[in-house]
Amino acid sequence: MESLKTYIPNIPEVEKKRIVVVGGGFAGLKFVRKSLCRDFQVVMLDRNNYHQFQPLLYQVATAGLEPSSISFPLRKVFQTEKHIHYRMGEVFEVFPEEKELSTSLGYLKYDYLVLAMGADTNFFGQTNIQQNALTLKSASDAILIRNTILENFEAGLMQTSPDKLFEYLTVVLVGGGPTGVELSGALAEMKKYIFPKDYPELDLSKMRIILYEASPNLLSGMSANASRLAKYYLERLGIEVKLSTSVVDYDGQTVKLSDGTQIATKTMIWAAGVKANAIKGLSATHYGRGNRIVVDRENRIAGYKYIFAIGDLCIMSTPRYPNGHPQVAQVAIQQANKLAKNIHKIARNEEAEQFRYIDKGSMATVGRNLAVADLPGLRLRGFIAWFLWGFVHLISIVGVKNKLFIFLNWSWNYFTYDQSLRVLIKPKIRYKPIIPPSETT
Repeated sequence: MESLKTYIPNIPEVEKKRIVVVGGGFAGLKFVRKSLCRDFQVVMLDRNNYHQFQPLLYQVATAGLEPSSISFPLRKVFQTEKHIHYRMGEVFEVFPEEKELSTSLGYLKYDYLVLAMGADTNFFGQTNIQQNALTLKSASDAILIRNTILENFEAGLMQTSPDKLFEYLTVVLVGGGPTGVELSGALAEMKKYIFPKDYPELDLSKMRIILYEASPNLLSGMSANASRLAKYYLERLGIEVKLSTSVVDYDGQTVKLSDGTQIATKTMIWAAGVKANAIKGLSATHYGRGNRIVVDRENRIAGYKYIFAIGDLCIMSTPRYPNGHPQVAQVAIQQANKLAKNIHKIARNEEAEQFRYIDKGSMATVGRNLAVADLPGLRLRGFIAWFLWGFVHLISIVGVKNKLFIFLNWSWNYFTYDQSLRVLIKPKIRYKPIIPPSETT
């Protein structure tokens, strides 16, 4: 006999149509905040109980910011909205015919479903790299990177062999996109300003920061001039930039490269690509490049009138972007805004508007007073680009308190050349005490 389904409790059944939003990232949160209309009941599901500002994760990884500064509790966002219900859980499968979801909390019915689960790291099928490399997609990833680097420096103090010391002081980054460029630049500044004060016994000339990019250019989504300047800035900071070179294996000790050479290191950070998070219940025909869900110009999944996908999760072909839009925050935000307006039209059986992406430009910071910015009709570099980058990111952070803390941290770091968050915080490991043999008899 088939067991009865268990539905998520304490979500009231009301006459309003129910919108279920999966994911509290840029796309999901913007959609819910933009469509704050009492015409619907909204249920948001996310595996975390907070929204995190991913563009600044690299500063958490390099001890510049606290994880809480770039995170904001989802319940606090919605605490005055009685028609919005948040639940912390994972979504397993969608059943379009029944208009239901299977989750870690139970089943959930929907009238409209908005998928906004974002993307995760793409290892391109390289199992060893997936098991041994560090990634930077979440606050916990950033803390692990910070802990690993600090632990390796502590271990480096105990080495008497120059070769072993090189292993602990060498940091390899893979991927020349914004994450790889910004993280390597921040590490170079730690090498210059922080580590000499913290580890005066170490010869930091032996520390190597190596950035590998498989393509001929850094920052492939930006202009050739921005790519050239980023490479120049990084090399000026002492970073070894290796273009047209891919990493093919890493066993936790040795990095193997496409040209046959090897690098011994205890730290490899993988930022070479992303792939969309999949969900069961959709056929293989619904997925396109990078495992992204194919949607039409209204962000509707083909064949499903009431299921939508927005942000990094989806791929939409337009005349200007035949292979899909770039997987950046601005696309996610603009798609969420458009769908929030369209969902009311759809509910009234009106014709929805098609999405058109307005490119507001791209920016990347390399280090103190060093950045590049490609804006519509304008190319910026150096201090002006760096200042603009900081301003744009600061106003984009959720929460006044977070904005203030980040501004204070940035100001302190800028004027003192110090980052005061270099602490090793590790979870307590539960273990059974070792009983001496004499006490077992």
